[in-house]
Amino acid sequence: MHPYRHIGSVIALLAACGVAHAGTVTVYSALESDEIAIYLDAAKKALPDLDIRVLRLSSGDLAARLLAESAEPRNDAIWGMAVTDMLEPHIAALLAPVRGPNIDRMPAAFRATDDLWFAPTGYLAALCVNREALDERHLPMPRSWRDLASPQYKGQIAMPDPASSGTGYMLISSLSDAGRNAGGMDLLSDITRNVGQVTLSGSAPCKLARIGEFPIGISFAFSAMQSIRQGYPVTMVIPEGRKGYELEASALMKGAAHADDARRFLDWTASPEAAALYRGFKEIVAAPGSTPSAEQQRQGLPADLVATLPARDFATAARERAALIARYKRLTR
Repeated sequence: MHPYRHIGSVIALLAACGVAHAGTVTVYSALESDEIAIYLDAAKKALPDLDIRVLRLSSGDLAARLLAESAEPRNDAIWGMAVTDMLEPHIAALLAPVRGPNIDRMPAAFRATDDLWFAPTGYLAALCVNREALDERHLPMPRSWRDLASPQYKGQIAMPDPASSGTGYMLISSLSDAGRNAGGMDLLSDITRNVGQVTLSGSAPCKLARIGEFPIGISFAFSAMQSIRQGYPVTMVIPEGRKGYELEASALMKGAAHADDARRFLDWTASPEAAALYRGFKEIVAAPGSTPSAEQQRQGLPADLVATLPARDFATAARERAALIARYKRLTR
């Protein structure tokens, strides 16, 4: 017998015995590796017939890879990418509409009107304030974005660079309404004059603050809550004024090789089961009825956080990214 005929007979026998060949889904993600591992373990239990292969990339590397592969995409789906990155016109052109029972139940503010993306999670701008460092410098606790513009904080703030950090761009875009609010731009300029160090990543300012190198780090809420949990003398402050936030979106690739299986996986990422896991890592969880945990509320997250988020024009924020960063840099020279 020809050797390949034998292989074909084995495959036919397995099929006859009810052994299904698992589908394969290739996913690109900008979520953190430690959280991906936890989510993926649950996803594989919920979808045991799927072989879910995840490539984790930083936000910038993910965008660059999608563009480099645009003529022939190698992934079926995107999982957890900043909306303002995903809506870059060349990347948005690679996406196909996606719907599902769980996706359709998500609040409208967390879904694209054309179904090209949905966002089960997001992150919120927050201050990491080291109480001991603040006391040593005889400085008051800042409570608002306007407070950070006070000359008393000159040189006492660490902030992420909007050119290299998604958190940094989220901050300047949110507070200035994508550059359309002149007062917001002026406020950002005043705050930046007090910045003692600009960092490459969004978590770095909080890490600097928790060891006391700077009393104040402009970062995001999860980084602050993680520092508190680890025992650092940090207080999380959600500044009064406009809330800065970003959504982490997921999407189906146009012409995906495994589109049906990718839809099943993506719908699972919007499920109540997934939302329960997100709460361990995320401050913004979009699932209906989801509220911050008791611990998160003790650390400073408002119980009605999702309801209090202002509307954001993510498409404009994406389109104006390069221009807004250049404008901000000119203002802060």
